[in-house]
Amino acid sequence: MGDKKADIILKNCSLVNVYTNELVPKTQVAIKKDRIAYVGQDASHAADEKTAIIDLQDGFLAPGFADPHTHIDQFVTPAELAKKSLLCGTTSLFSDPIDVVSVCGFKGLREFVKMCSSLPIRIFNVVPGGLPVDRKFSHRKALTISEEKAAIKIDGIVGMGEVFSWTKVTSRDPQTMKKIASMINHNCIINGHTAGASDRKLNAYVSSGIISCHEPIDYDQVMERLRLGMWVMMREGSIRRDLKNIIPKILQTKPYLNRLMFCSDGLDPVDIAKFGHIDHCVREAVRLGVSAVDAITMASKNCFDYYNMGKDLGGIAPGKLADMLVFDDLEKIKPKRVFMGGRLVASNGSIVTRIQNKPVPKWMKHTVKIAKTFSEKDFAIKSKDQTVSANVMEMETEIITKLGTATLATKNGNVTPSQEQDVWKVAAFDRTYGSGKHAVGFLKNFGADIGAFASTWSFHENDLIVIGSNEKDMAYAANHLVKSQGGMVIVKNGKVLSFLPLPISGIISSDPFEVALEKFVGLNSTLVESGCKFARPHLIPLFLPFLALPSVRMLHSGMIDVKKRSVIAPIH
Repeated sequence: MGDKKADIILKNCSLVNVYTNELVPKTQVAIKKDRIAYVGQDASHAADEKTAIIDLQDGFLAPGFADPHTHIDQFVTPAELAKKSLLCGTTSLFSDPIDVVSVCGFKGLREFVKMCSSLPIRIFNVVPGGLPVDRKFSHRKALTISEEKAAIKIDGIVGMGEVFSWTKVTSRDPQTMKKIASMINHNCIINGHTAGASDRKLNAYVSSGIISCHEPIDYDQVMERLRLGMWVMMREGSIRRDLKNIIPKILQTKPYLNRLMFCSDGLDPVDIAKFGHIDHCVREAVRLGVSAVDAITMASKNCFDYYNMGKDLGGIAPGKLADMLVFDDLEKIKPKRVFMGGRLVASNGSIVTRIQNKPVPKWMKHTVKIAKTFSEKDFAIKSKDQTVSANVMEMETEIITKLGTATLATKNGNVTPSQEQDVWKVAAFDRTYGSGKHAVGFLKNFGADIGAFASTWSFHENDLIVIGSNEKDMAYAANHLVKSQGGMVIVKNGKVLSFLPLPISGIISSDPFEVALEKFVGLNSTLVESGCKFARPHLIPLFLPFLALPSVRMLHSGMIDVKKRSVIAPIH
């Protein structure tokens, strides 16, 4: 009404109105503190000599973008990620910190939420819904029901993350159903993961109260879920890029778009530096034929409607938090200015506010709990025969494996890898509890001319994974990661060729983004240039223990047949 004066007035802009699906020219927006007070043609009544008047010079004003499902407990700290995401116009992140919880438990979840707080970006965390993946083989840290109830009382936690073992729902696993019921009773959103589910199974999953999914990879899967009342997050990230298989037919059939969103499901440093964040999804959707207003609506309003936050976020209207983006045009979708809560945080490609990393407690930098010094014998597979028939994990992609066999020779009673057959040894060690449990097996189709590649980071299990052509370099690589307390390392002839330190929980770098990016690029380049058969070799140790994918996985508990839920012996 003008009784109190605005702190800021934005004028001369075309408003991207996500409520009416239109561009409204010559709009003025008044902001008081962190909220929008007025949207209309003339905000002069809200101005006095202290009001900052910003002329947007016929630019386009849109709500900030949101990533409704991502994993930010990897690669870099939340503060370092914020610097890049804000420049891309992504002002809100819905984080599923499943890996930091798998290593550090409830205590680690609380610390991670602290790391996400007081940043000029909104980070909403969820309680991981996927731990343990399989109780028979996993022994990662997971939250009890009482810890989950305590977690949802923590400011910044908004619900439960992806429940990706959907068979636990359809088979009504008692512990899973108790967790779902607890979340529903507390009016929390539960994110879904329905890869491979359809018809009766999908109906059962949805009826449990889980109403979203980011796994559909084509139009038919999207529509099946929309028809059942689900919200669909179309994924365009470092693991999968699905928009090109979804958008064209969506444009042909024209279903309602109000339950469609974009998500990244996690981004590595190369992709966010090269492509961007949710801004890339908007650009890609527009390139495929979606109108700019529809694409921006899917990147903003729809996300907050799903999370029941539309009262405060998702659009530019009176009473809303003033998270806003300014564009010169709606084709490049490159933010010229980014406002968070009415405060300018990015301008002309630069961060113009202070973003500071929170201190990390020392115990979170000492999570590789292996007391021993590794030797070659820790990677031995004993046999009295001169040759053996071995079970091997054959890599079909960086992610998908199948079971194969190979005839291997023994030397001094130890079954050896075979360079000629491209058969490697692979080992997994419990590094979370320090139990000493480990397993050794065989891997095929890695292809690199190195001695060993080791990682303390593996999705949702976080075993120490070591791939090697010889036991000596495997031991060297493992010892290097124990000493450094986390990371990824490549070794040949007892020398480190490349090293990406990840000292925070063994999965997060403490370096600035640019330094972590350089080391990450160097690691992958070293493997590719040495002959690795895959373009993104860093993914191999990440997925080797991942029990939610076919068909053979490697954990400290053994080589696992995922479908049969049984341990496979390394040799017949």
